[in-house]
Amino acid sequence: MMTLKLRAIQPQDNPRIAAIVRQVLTEFGANQPGFAWSDPELEKLSEAYREPGSAYYVAIYQQEVVGGAGIAPFACEYPAICELQKMYLLPDYRGQGNGQALMQKLMEVAQSHQYQGCYLETFRTMKGAMRFYERSGFQQLAKPLGNSNHTSCDRFYMRWFRQDVSLEA
Repeated sequence: MMTLKLRAIQPQDNPRIAAIVRQVLTEFGANQPGFAWSDPELEKLSEAYREPGSAYYVAIYQQEVVGGAGIAPFACEYPAICELQKMYLLPDYRGQGNGQALMQKLMEVAQSHQYQGCYLETFRTMKGAMRFYERSGFQQLAKPLGNSNHTSCDRFYMRWFRQDVSLEA
């Protein structure tokens, strides 16, 4: 098992994490508009995640960035929701608990920002990611919340941090 170090994104990480996002999206046929591929902030994630209520962590193995993930406020019909964004690990680092460590860190950060839940969107070809999200406490939704501008995503998930809060509440 390769144990990764997690740290907040730094400006020098921007080119590497943008390349990883594009590599993984290409792997799953999502290298087109309507996905994170065309997000304007992709080349400068360290700046984008400086906003209040936002955080982005990179995963590092032997001084090399091999993945990352972030959270940011998400405007939708429910208050105090964040969105899990740009969670990507290179293939050699998946299935070893590294994604779980990254997810745990981000969910802790989300709760420290007083978010009540976390929303995410993904794509039908990312079956392993969907299984991972479900194991991480996310439940699939029938339709998207708010407007993420990722118009090609077709799978939607929500995780509430408290048992007494849900979409029906």
